Amino acid sequence: MTAEMLIPRAQQPRLERLLDAFRVVVLHGPRQCGKSTLARLMAEARGGTYASLDDDTTLDAAMSDPVTFVSEQQLPLVIDEVQLGGDRIVRAVKRAVDASHQTGRYLLTGSTHFLTVPTISESLAGRVAIVQLWPLSQAEMSAAANPHEGAAAHSGSPAGGTLAPAADATLRGWFDGEPDLGHRASTERSGYLELLCRGGFPEAVRMGPEGRNVWFRSYADTVIRRDIVALGDIRRGAALPRLLELAAASTSSVVNIADWSRRLGIDRATVESYLEWMRRVFLVHELPSWGRGRIGQATRRPRLHLADTGLAAALYGLDSAALRPPTATMTGALVESFVANEVARLLTANDMNVSMQHYRDKEQREIDLVLEQPNGATVAVEVKASASPRSTDLQHVRWLRDRLDAVAAGSFRCGILLHTGTAAHRMGDRLYLMPIDSLWPQRT
Repeated sequence: MTAEMLIPRAQQPRLERLLDAFRVVVLHGPRQCGKSTLARLMAEARGGTYASLDDDTTLDAAMSDPVTFVSEQQLPLVIDEVQLGGDRIVRAVKRAVDASHQTGRYLLTGSTHFLTVPTISESLAGRVAIVQLWPLSQAEMSAAANPHEGAAAHSGSPAGGTLAPAADATLRGWFDGEPDLGHRASTERSGYLELLCRGGFPEAVRMGPEGRNVWFRSYADTVIRRDIVALGDIRRGAALPRLLELAAASTSSVVNIADWSRRLGIDRATVESYLEWMRRVFLVHELPSWGRGRIGQATRRPRLHLADTGLAAALYGLDSAALRPPTATMTGALVESFVANEVARLLTANDMNVSMQHYRDKEQREIDLVLEQPNGATVAVEVKASASPRSTDLQHVRWLRDRLDAVAAGSFRCGILLHTGTAAHRMGDRLYLMPIDSLWPQRT
């Protein structure tokens, strides 16, 4: 990747802080999301060593003598794709850090939640900080394209210009009950559809639609074969590609394992096992159900989102033109996943300690995103693919506001309806309409 192509990552400042505080930091996320580029830059900036276990020669050397491999190189040592080294490498790291309390010694990257992989028994508990890296967010890409906000994007520097203050301030404004009503939208509905089909994988972002679709399908095939089948020792994984297509078609929906089992012709336990592996390799993520005892009879089933809407659209065979008609059935689901992913990217780039969940109860009340801080402060978010949202679209958020006011006064901070239009208005007590692009800084 050339210097002019580098987009500074929002996680970089947090990664720096954690390396200064912990002996081991794990940077994990999906393949091709930019982990290796960021990790290599961190090693160079700190005068350390970069070693990728994706390279067969490096992997052979590491596996033949793990203790020497992790202890006799210039620190900090970046071990890229560490899950390929399995338990032997992780145990060697544990042995090395137990001999010294020096911070910033190891940066491990992985394309799986590798500390939950069954073949790795050592968790590094008490020694490690874990950082999630997603594909590029719109905030990162917009800041990089804005010469005032992201000048470092054109210098190849990993420092500075990572996430514009306006984007980081968005979530804080929500929890303060003061969304930015002065925001001026610059994205039309058709523009959002193009953005969600493009997704955030750096390689795919640079391609045109035709090449991008080929890239996404090749990507899915590679992750299934190299990460799920190999690491999971799955001998009969022919259903995995079809399961991923079902997940793409079900993005932003509550998972129905029984239905998937019937459609795939495999037992429920196998479907659940395969879906868990898709979580481990970051193809999908799930939002748990939010609920408090005195709020309502919330259902407990999670809501599934594909981790990148470009991948979801490609697997479902859709482009922005197919999503444009009002009758297009997948548009609403993909726009919801697009927003869920953007909010998740913002949350992992700051230290606000906010959980993201969804709400659904037996009375069919649903709220797409419920954001909550440990002190109970709550923000409810609805997402609509419409450019002309209505007040009734906030009815379930309004209900939640009133319920929380009755049982936990002061905890409901605001309700936001994010939409594909341009309006930014107050819609009543702590209720607001905001354009989706209020989640990222605008290009100048």
